[in-house]
Amino acid sequence: MPERPSESQPSAARNLYAFGITSFLNDTASEMAYWVLPAFLISLGAGPAQLGVIEGIAESVASFAKLFSGYLTDRIERRKPLVVAGYFVANAVKPLLALATAWWHILLIRFSDRLAKGVRGAPRDVMVAESVPKERLGSAYGLIQSMDSAGAIAGPLAALVLLARYGIRGVFWAAAVPGALCVLVALFGIRETKRGTTDEVDRKPAKESTETPHASNATLPGAFYMVLIAVTLFSLGNSSDMFLVMRAQNVGIPVKLAPLLGLVFNLTYTLGSWPAGWFSDRCSRSWIAAAGYLVFAAVYFVFGRAPSTLAIWITMAVYGLYYALTQPVLKALVVETVREEIRGRALGVYFFVTSVATLAASLITGELWKHYGAGVPFYLSAGLAAVSAALLVLQPNRAAGNKVSNRTEASGI
Repeated sequence: MPERPSESQPSAARNLYAFGITSFLNDTASEMAYWVLPAFLISLGAGPAQLGVIEGIAESVASFAKLFSGYLTDRIERRKPLVVAGYFVANAVKPLLALATAWWHILLIRFSDRLAKGVRGAPRDVMVAESVPKERLGSAYGLIQSMDSAGAIAGPLAALVLLARYGIRGVFWAAAVPGALCVLVALFGIRETKRGTTDEVDRKPAKESTETPHASNATLPGAFYMVLIAVTLFSLGNSSDMFLVMRAQNVGIPVKLAPLLGLVFNLTYTLGSWPAGWFSDRCSRSWIAAAGYLVFAAVYFVFGRAPSTLAIWITMAVYGLYYALTQPVLKALVVETVREEIRGRALGVYFFVTSVATLAASLITGELWKHYGAGVPFYLSAGLAAVSAALLVLQPNRAAGNKVSNRTEASGI
């Protein structure tokens, strides 16, 4: 038994870096298009209401795909085909934005893109969890998230260069290049993981690990639902980031600088994700995620007031810290609250519920903006984030004891 972790390390390292590179390339392609999409919508005669419909419907289909994918992940032996198919479809439809002539064309493309993302999300995250010991979950998700957000730096930079020479449609066409590379890395770089290869080594002789019910019989624990309640409430105020871009343009930041908003935001996101994940392996994940929610609340409050363009630039940079403190940390928190055989289901439910709430948030923000101005929806989001932070820190952290006992063994990736 002691030899098994070392024997699995080369395969685990390969998978982590393959997933990281794939995420980098995929996000490069996505962010090239994402930050110029509001301006493109406006050029087609659409506005905040249409943006809310597009992002809301896109996220709703993603939510159902994530739920289905999560349940399927626990029941299939080979998860890699789902992951590769998800990356393939998403990157095949992105360049089609260059052909769009009406806002509903963008709706169909975003629909397909989010559907593909929903399908690949749960199997990918379960494969990551199976590639590392429990005490490195935060570091693993943080590393991949850092690579993902590094792509979100490269994407806006590429869009900024291409925008001046080839226009918005040229940016959409160019996104096909990193997208194709992403699919190739996913196809040839990712290896299947075996169930239980890492957690069997780490599993303690505790009461809840003496039985191993089938995935169809196991139930999600109360600790999981406590986290889910807090995250769902927060998500009701977490509308699409496209509203931040639209608000920035409303305040006076030119369309041609929109990709730079993505750059300053993702710089902080990239630099903070792995340290946040690493730190969460050594202390309470709930407190770290709650701190991220408070950062979100402050950012949205400033966007609601929008005192100056300088304030918007500074706050956008700080916004990346919210993502770094929550995205990898909450995934690790969800995974560690449930049994190994129902990780896919837990992630699927988590992604589904938060996506449905995000759908509502985008629709609500669009309508509130339309009828009451930009400030009201941003203030509402800030308030919900503050309440959600309190709920996170008040919920019991059942995994804390295991992390403390593993602290001396944990090391960075």
